[in-house]
Amino acid sequence: MKRKILPYNPKLKSLAKALRQNMTFAEVLLWNELKQKKIYGYDFDRQRPINNYIVDFYCKDLMLAIEVDGISHYSEEAFNADNKRQSRIETFGVKFLRFDDEEVRKDMPNVLRSIEGWILDWEEANPEKIYPGREPTPSPSEEGS
Repeated sequence: MKRKILPYNPKLKSLAKALRQNMTFAEVLLWNELKQKKIYGYDFDRQRPINNYIVDFYCKDLMLAIEVDGISHYSEEAFNADNKRQSRIETFGVKFLRFDDEEVRKDMPNVLRSIEGWILDWEEANPEKIYPGREPTPSPSEEGS
């Protein structure tokens, strides 16, 4: 199964690199859980350009963006801008999970359960999209068998 190639603005590469070097505390915490294929073997990138935007985390195989929303996202103006940005990126087939900065800092187990649950649901709905060499993730009930 071929991965969909998403457009991106090459001018954003240097900004994405700067963002990787200046991640928020919550982003660092979540990155430590996502990196090195720790969640069911899926590879996530951080601060990934897509079209004219940069998402906090992105998994190519799942076409999943994960955003950590801090205090700067709480104004009505920022909320509307986030919705516009997300809608534009979703036109490329990308799905989103959004978490509040505080939720990531104070309740990481629940954040990880949400991500894992989304992945299990995706795998069940898309068995044909699981890439060669990658086995479907066993359900928690199968792991103990």
